[in-house]
Amino acid sequence: MSSHEAGSVLSVQSHVAFGYVGNSAAVFPLQRLGHEVWPVLTVNFSNHTGYGEWRGPVLPASDVASVIEGIAERGVLPGVAAVLSGYQGDAGVGEVVLDAVRRVKAANPSAIYACDPVMGDVDRGMFVRPGIPELMRDSVVPAADVITPNHFELNFLAGVEATPTLSSVLAAVDAVRAAGPSNVLVTSVLVGGDPDSLDLVAVDDDGAWAVTTPLLPITPNGGGDVTTAVYLAHLLSSGSTPVALERTANTLFAILARTLESGRRELELVASQDDIASPPTRFAARRLR
Repeated sequence: MSSHEAGSVLSVQSHVAFGYVGNSAAVFPLQRLGHEVWPVLTVNFSNHTGYGEWRGPVLPASDVASVIEGIAERGVLPGVAAVLSGYQGDAGVGEVVLDAVRRVKAANPSAIYACDPVMGDVDRGMFVRPGIPELMRDSVVPAADVITPNHFELNFLAGVEATPTLSSVLAAVDAVRAAGPSNVLVTSVLVGGDPDSLDLVAVDDDGAWAVTTPLLPITPNGGGDVTTAVYLAHLLSSGSTPVALERTANTLFAILARTLESGRRELELVASQDDIASPPTRFAARRLR
């Protein structure tokens, strides 16, 4: 993937006033890494839904489309280097995102679409509305250039059962890449029977790489949103999948370790801004093939 240092990121995601999920989690890391961000909100909540109670509106798909139309009317779509999307609450928003991707790529053929195909997780199963997983698998993921599923989501997209080996992960990634996306980051891979470590695996046309980190006893909301944003930022600036993978793994481990130490429920993003801007080098990427 070539470098896209010049250009903005159009990020279509949820927003919360308190805490860090969706655009609230993605915008700051992207900006801290030097990328202009145009956040388009799909919800405007007081806090993420993990608290059990929240206030604020879900924005209709037509309103989301209207905001994107207003951006397009400024004549700035040729300056978009990437479209970023995460959780999609309904099929209507998914279609709006896909339309935005088509418009951006028509204006700038070198632009890429990065999608975090949020659907579920191993301990929770599917937690999105009925029909969203099929929309992701059949329409959204094939249109993406970069996707960042967790292991559970990867297996659904590939139509395989979970097995705890890197070879099975790579086989599933190959199946998903055949459907469209050229670059896949699998954000949570537990392999080798080691309950104390976690792998991040990235694959592109040039190879496959992994980074292993200790598995911390913390799963805060928004971690996946930050992971996707940081990975996209480094892909855009470096043009290198192993570089982006290594920087992302080190940055996220530093953020999670600081969050765990703080005892807070929300990610320590601002306190970790130096680790975001200058990723530590504790963990190295290794080539798998």
